[in-house]
Amino acid sequence: MPFHDLVGLVEGCAGGRAVDLGCGTGQLTAGLHRALSLAETVGIDNSPAMLARAAEHAGDGLSFAHGDIATFRSEGLDLVFSNAALQWVTDHAAVLGRWAASLRAGGQLAVQLPANGDHPSHWVAEEVAAEEPFGAALADRPAAPDSVRGVLSPESYAEILWDLGFQRQHVRLQVYGHRLASTADVVEWVKGTTLNRYRAVMADDLFGDYLVRYRTRLREVLGDRSPYFYPFKRILFTARLP
Repeated sequence: MPFHDLVGLVEGCAGGRAVDLGCGTGQLTAGLHRALSLAETVGIDNSPAMLARAAEHAGDGLSFAHGDIATFRSEGLDLVFSNAALQWVTDHAAVLGRWAASLRAGGQLAVQLPANGDHPSHWVAEEVAAEEPFGAALADRPAAPDSVRGVLSPESYAEILWDLGFQRQHVRLQVYGHRLASTADVVEWVKGTTLNRYRAVMADDLFGDYLVRYRTRLREVLGDRSPYFYPFKRILFTARLP
């Protein structure tokens, strides 16, 4: 699991202060707090619904607060941790600069984000969206950009970290393979992520037609395979200040 892999890259910071940016329901934040024996961890998210669910995990040094991870800045932290959230904001260099400024000397940054924007599940979605009648509908109500299109290359993150003063860093691209029952199941996988931006601006019947065409086109590109191995790329990086 990417979360556990990222936690495993963090060097010991028992008794330290940490923030989990994009904490969601808080379950993984609680796991982070326990696994690293942190004294204080704050989970930050901009969704009231997520924070309401996270509240049940609060206590023993763990708390949650509403906030914008793009503008987050603090001071004196031992760890800034973010699992699968950085892709939702723009200008990663500037955001990472604010996160880095929140760390004390010797503090650590640990980030994981998806890097699968070049998989057919993404570019086929955009091609179909440009076809009619979807293109005309989206001309009036454009869909939000695909969040993973803003993800940089691993070497770009390494350069950003160096420029921010992180002389000790670990940056890697890792493929997480997912065994799906068939090619068609890729559609179910992305319905709750990248396709949500089309669902949000299309009428229900039009979005239903979009899904039918998308499913057909994706099967043509990927082949009709059962089972289907879905290779999902992610970037993981950790860095420590002098």
